[in-house]
Amino acid sequence: MAVRATQGLPRPWRVEVTGRSMLPTLHPGDRLLVMRGRTPRVGDLVVVRLPDRPLSVKRAGARDDDGWWVESDNPGEGTDSWTIGRPVPPEDVEGVVVWRYRPLRRTRRRA
Repeated sequence: MAVRATQGLPRPWRVEVTGRSMLPTLHPGDRLLVMRGRTPRVGDLVVVRLPDRPLSVKRAGARDDDGWWVESDNPGEGTDSWTIGRPVPPEDVEGVVVWRYRPLRRTRRRA
């Protein structure tokens, strides 16, 4: 996923989905607006730093003293708290997804 961050006040930054770990919610090529400085709620989509991985979009699950338990919507794909065996520390939660802005419509190809 590609990320473009901004400086200064919390402003939206853009993320492009490249993997399949969030299917069926997000598809490769979807574009997202992410806000830094927002506190996630259970069920929110968040951009996180996972060990030895690029930035990833995951679903925020339970919160405990050690951080956020994050999960893929597609359990057979990608890396999440289940595969690393621990929650993501709060400082590794980069932002909360606030909008999917592209593609606005998906079309199905006919054979």
